[in-house]
Amino acid sequence: MDNTKKNKSKAYPPGRVKIVQALRKLLEEKDFNAITTSEIAKCARVTEGLIYKYFKSKRGLLYETLAECFAKFINDTNQKIDKVNGTIEKVRKIIYCYLNIYNTDRVMARMLLLEVRNSKDFYESNAYKMVQMHSRSVLNIIEQGIINDEFKKNIKPAVMRSNLFGAIEHACLPGILFERDIPVDEKARDICEIFLNGIKE
Repeated sequence: MDNTKKNKSKAYPPGRVKIVQALRKLLEEKDFNAITTSEIAKCARVTEGLIYKYFKSKRGLLYETLAECFAKFINDTNQKIDKVNGTIEKVRKIIYCYLNIYNTDRVMARMLLLEVRNSKDFYESNAYKMVQMHSRSVLNIIEQGIINDEFKKNIKPAVMRSNLFGAIEHACLPGILFERDIPVDEKARDICEIFLNGIKE
């Protein structure tokens, strides 16, 4: 069973759920470093000590909050990908799903793109394992496209994947940083045009 299914089916204690929800709510208003554990406890209506019962640290809470958000995103995205045929259309769907979630869930977008990547311990977290897992599934789709003669064989699949995610993040970062709307359809069309034309066989 993969990590997303585990997270989807696992029932967490009510106190833990309230703590995660409280951090998400506070992240809508301020940066992570400006949030204190006492604020989280007050917002969740729990004792500050309960936070450390469920999480090793405030940053550990951040990673677990991101893991839960990303697990839902993976499940939703996989369902959409499964409904389309052909690797080219699957890549189109992946591009759209990432752009859309970064536009509609700014808390998750800021956590993933701005808050966690400069911390070494993130790369040992459950959240990073999920990011890796989904990145691997995207790589599998690209590799299948090469096998099906849809994508070029002279470009390494990992390079294609890196360019894909790089294009998506580059398109979204200004909107996330400056709290502007991301024109999802327009950006998806542009990235698909440039990226897919570059790797099509």
